[in-house]
Order: sequence, then structure tokens, then C-alpha cells
Amino acid sequence: MEKDAVLIVSGGMDSVTMLYEYRDRIALALSFNYGSNHNARELGFAALHCKRLAIPHVVIDLDFMHRYFKSSLLEGADAIPEGNYDEANMQSTVVPFRNGIMLSIAAGIAESRGLSCVMMANHGGDHTIYPDCRPEFVHAMSEAMQAGTYVGVKVEAPYTNLTKGDIAAHGKAMGLDYAETWSCYKGGDVHCGKCGTCRERKEALAAAGITDTTIYANEE
Repeated sequence: MEKDAVLIVSGGMDSVTMLYEYRDRIALALSFNYGSNHNARELGFAALHCKRLAIPHVVIDLDFMHRYFKSSLLEGADAIPEGNYDEANMQSTVVPFRNGIMLSIAAGIAESRGLSCVMMANHGGDHTIYPDCRPEFVHAMSEAMQAGTYVGVKVEAPYTNLTKGDIAAHGKAMGLDYAETWSCYKGGDVHCGKCGTCRERKEALAAAGITDTTIYANEE
């Protein structure tokens, strides 16, 4: 199969699963350092898996987002809400138009390399919280990218209508070890166990029937 895609890979469960599931198509994995609390933890896992699969990996610095954008994801561990992964609790973690910015950069890199596709690993559980994960955003961004590039770079987001548990089931079928991924928005030495993304991680692994070997600081 011809490699035609750039994948935006964070080092979290969803994008690492996509990295393995679509590895035969991925010519380049692209990560971004935008100053979030957990960036450093995620990027290490992104690099690990790209090296394991021999997929070229580029990290792009977006430090302006940390300096100019408003989000609890950029303000330190104490700013991250604990509790359920839902709109009321997690809205403060939105980084305004983050995916739009990352997809735009990825489109430019794809066209520069003669690639026709940018892949992203948004999923159904993100829709109510993050506007730039919703199907209508993905469609509109793909239309704009195709109109704005000679090679017609498009967005593919095959997990858009899946739950995180569905994605974990894909990983289970491939034998992935999710201990080699990062979810916690607080970005400490280990997962906090109480923030929305830690709770979502636990629920997804349980739904997929995967024994959770993640080390949590605060077991309930």
C-alpha cells in the first residue's frame, strides 16, 4: 500500500492506536509541543511508538499557544478539573482552535511532501466538549484544505463516530500495551486518577475488557 498520509500523533491512546492501525499508510507522524501540562509526557510515548514502527516523526514547537491562548490545559496541574469527562466539567480544557491550527500546519507539510491526506484521531466522546473535534468541523476543514492545496489534501478521521472504548478494542486486537500511552491532563510523574481524562481512560479500558496497568496516584 502506498504511504499517502501524515498522522497527527500526540502519544495518547487514540492517536497511538491509529498509528498502529494505519501504519501502512503513514509516511510521517507529526506531533506538536504547544505547552500543555502533559505535553512532555505524551511526546515521549509518541516518539517511542514511531521509532518502534520506523515511521519518521517530527515535533513542531507551537509555544505561542502557551503564551497567548486561554485554557486550563496550559495553566498548570492545579487548574485541571477533577471529575467526569463531560462538557460541564471539561470545557475549561479547550485550547481554542487547536486542531484547526495543527491541521493547517499538517496540510502544508503534506503538500510539501506530495502526500494527499492528514489523519487525526478525534472520537465521539470529544464532540460535546471540543468544537474542533466535531464531524462538521472535520468536514469543513477537509473542504478548506482541499480547496487550498494543489494536491487536494484532505482530512481523514476514521474514529470520529467511535467511543474511546471502541478504539481501545481496536488496540486490544492489535496487542497494544496502553501503559505506553499518556492521558492525564495534569501531567505529573504518574496519572492522577481523578481528572476527566484519567476517568475516561479507565472507563475505555474497562469497556474493552483490558486490564488497566496504568499507575495512578490517587486510586479511588
